[in-house]
Amino acid sequence: MTARELVSSLPEPAALLARCRAIALLDTILDPYGPMHTFVPGWRDGVDLACMDNGSGDQYAIVFDPAGVFLYGFDHESDATPWREQDRAHWPGLLDGLPTPLAHYPEAPEFRFEGFFDATVCAWRESGDTGWRCGPVEFADDESDGADWLFDLVVDGSPEAYVSHTEEYLERSVDRDAVAAVMAGAPLTRGTVASLAPSAGYEAVAEQARRLGYSVMD
Repeated sequence: MTARELVSSLPEPAALLARCRAIALLDTILDPYGPMHTFVPGWRDGVDLACMDNGSGDQYAIVFDPAGVFLYGFDHESDATPWREQDRAHWPGLLDGLPTPLAHYPEAPEFRFEGFFDATVCAWRESGDTGWRCGPVEFADDESDGADWLFDLVVDGSPEAYVSHTEEYLERSVDRDAVAAVMAGAPLTRGTVASLAPSAGYEAVAEQARRLGYSVMD
């Protein structure tokens, strides 16, 4: 899967935001000192931000703006890496067609490394549009931009996908029912937190959930 296939697999923006928030909360509970996925409500005025950083040079960011949603990913080992050229260059067509209301995000300093927008995958959806879009990128059958794995959790959206990914990453078991409750958007409870991380302090986790904009059982 490349960006061309990704745009037909992404959920509606509201569902995507909910998945990003839930995954970030789960990561915060299970790995509080180094969560792979994060969510920042109010990153900019009226704009939320979801990020992934696996600590190995791969990452993504999804910007939820009233004007629409902009997402990009960077797979440092993909064929589309800008580092394939001595002078870094984007894969042809990567940003072509990016609408003006979202076109400033590749210039955001948070998304640049050594003054360059390191990205191998880009997609977007303007508010009011009926589908996700990407630039006219083309890949051979044996070429990839990283879309086949960077966004697998938010595309799949199932508890099973999150549990499988996290158990492999953290090398420990994860309670599937507790994950399902969070992924479904059920208010966070003491029982859910205890099932995921028995040693975690509920009040601290609940406060983190509130900061993410996730509902908490009083």
